[in-house]
Amino acid sequence: MPKEYRTIQEVAGPLMLVRGVENVTYNELGEIELQNGETRRCKVLEIDGGNALVQLFENSAGINLDSSKVRFLGRTMELGVSEDMLSRVFDGLGRPMDGGPDILPEKRLDVNGLPMNPAARNYPQEFIQTGISAIDGLNTLVRGQKLPIFSASGLPHAELAAQIARQAKVRGTDESFAVVFAAMGITFEEANFFIESFKETGAIDRTVLFVNLANDPAVERIATPRMALTAAEYLAFDKGMHVLVILTDITNYADALREISAARKEVPGRRGYPGYMYTDLASLYERAGRQKGKNGSITMIPILTMPEDDKTHPIPDLTGYITEGQIILSRELYRKNVTPPIDVLPSLSRLKDKGIGEGKTRADHANTMNQLFSAYARGKEAKELMVVLGEAALTDIDKLYAKFADEFEREYVSQGYHADRSIEETLDIGWKLLRILPRSELKRIKDEYLDEYYSAD
Repeated sequence: MPKEYRTIQEVAGPLMLVRGVENVTYNELGEIELQNGETRRCKVLEIDGGNALVQLFENSAGINLDSSKVRFLGRTMELGVSEDMLSRVFDGLGRPMDGGPDILPEKRLDVNGLPMNPAARNYPQEFIQTGISAIDGLNTLVRGQKLPIFSASGLPHAELAAQIARQAKVRGTDESFAVVFAAMGITFEEANFFIESFKETGAIDRTVLFVNLANDPAVERIATPRMALTAAEYLAFDKGMHVLVILTDITNYADALREISAARKEVPGRRGYPGYMYTDLASLYERAGRQKGKNGSITMIPILTMPEDDKTHPIPDLTGYITEGQIILSRELYRKNVTPPIDVLPSLSRLKDKGIGEGKTRADHANTMNQLFSAYARGKEAKELMVVLGEAALTDIDKLYAKFADEFEREYVSQGYHADRSIEETLDIGWKLLRILPRSELKRIKDEYLDEYYSAD
């Protein structure tokens, strides 16, 4: 039976100081029993001699310093995992919130995970089809990759996240594929949107959802992505599944980190975020990948809203250092009714070359991708010139490029949130658009592919 302490010294916000404790360790879980018999959970943040600073998972209302008791449980935060988690909805601490029964765990895993040894990692190289042209064709997602989506407040990142979760698949294999979806600090409406969206299409059957609402405690928000990644590691490395983890919204997570850091009176870093935010984010992102000798994989799409649309803000800035590229959503395209409003020019997938080509997508993929980027960039320049100098100042070829840029946004990027395009469809739409330009302009494509696809109807 764990020893009980009645030595609560003070409670300040989400923190509580307990004196005279013995053999208590960092990150250990505890229970607080109130006078009325109610129990609340807490976690040890700091040990200083016999003093333990603990963090409360629920609010501190009703904790009486004299009559409340604290027990330390001798273990860190764990998640009971089993394949029955698929198709279920949990709260940020892994408790069912869909009205279904508790999970009978096959095993209990520490939510902090075990860091993956870099030498045990396999290189990401298999193509994942999301059904979204701007990602599959130009910023290809590869199995085992970390590819964040940089959004901004008011942009439809929730719709894009739900679309990727519904449509993502590994082609040409019958390997089991699962989605682990963790939502942090979202509203009830958003949570409902995700759950209903997965139920409508049947995608819920292969999805595990962890939902932390905006009115839930900040401490729970910090646990939510760790719960999700623990479930993903179990499905990937114990059960051999290919898991896509979607984390939304990392900005809410970082704000919770800042709130708790401020409560601990730590010295703030950039914009008030703690100096260890880089390390903390890396401890989440680096749990994605593939391991040698294991079939499963974890591919991660963290979604974050850039405060003030600023990609130099600490959260997108640090995320960009740790991950392999970014998909950027554009307010300008959103105003033009382009859905999804993916701005392909500043977006980047650093591993796209590894997942495309013959045997993976199609032999002409790399050439057409480079040509589309180049033509779209030149088309946007031509449109800017047109604004300044008027259409009469443009050469005939510039007018074609300007037309290409408009058609590219309308047909290639703007596909709506329910079109699931195969990679062949995406490549064919690319060729259809390239036919707007004369063949002599397509200098980035080999003649053999031009012969095969340029004149084809």
